[in-house]
Amino acid sequence: MFAPRDPDEYLLDSERRVIRVRRHWASLAWEVFEAVALLAVCVMISYLLPPAQWLFQNLLWYVALAVVLRFTYQVIDWWVERIVVTDKRFMMTTGVITTKVLMMPIGKVTDLTYKRTAMGRMLGYGTMVVESAGQIQALNKIEFLPRPEQVYDAISELVFGDKKAAAERFSMIKAQRMAQGKRRAVKG
Repeated sequence: MFAPRDPDEYLLDSERRVIRVRRHWASLAWEVFEAVALLAVCVMISYLLPPAQWLFQNLLWYVALAVVLRFTYQVIDWWVERIVVTDKRFMMTTGVITTKVLMMPIGKVTDLTYKRTAMGRMLGYGTMVVESAGQIQALNKIEFLPRPEQVYDAISELVFGDKKAAAERFSMIKAQRMAQGKRRAVKG
């Protein structure tokens, strides 16, 4: 009831999911640093305060609890954010309390670029820039994308590849899924 919807629930029956990823864990690096630094400052100040300052120490521990709760929320928000690419559109779902769904049709893509910094190459992430005809879309720049080469190749195939071969492949995959669904129904 309170959990965010699975991104697959937003897909149409005629869509085939090609990619489903969440941002790379490196996107949380600053949040981890910030939380550890603030907790270290709270512990140091608490250690240096005389015992007579009990009220200030209690307040300091409440600040430390707020830092931990904020970091927990940021990790949960990272966990529920998903990037989904189907044969018809790009989609990103975000939000723990308020769910936000960003979408861009594949047909509007005119240019696709990805870049990787030295740190991105070492850790396995990159930035994908998706340009569309006319205006800047909500999914214009996707940072901390894991395995950007594979994502770039898959999206390039969808956008610029052979449409007939992709349609045949999709119909074959759809037939396999339907057959598996019938087998599950018989077993259940």
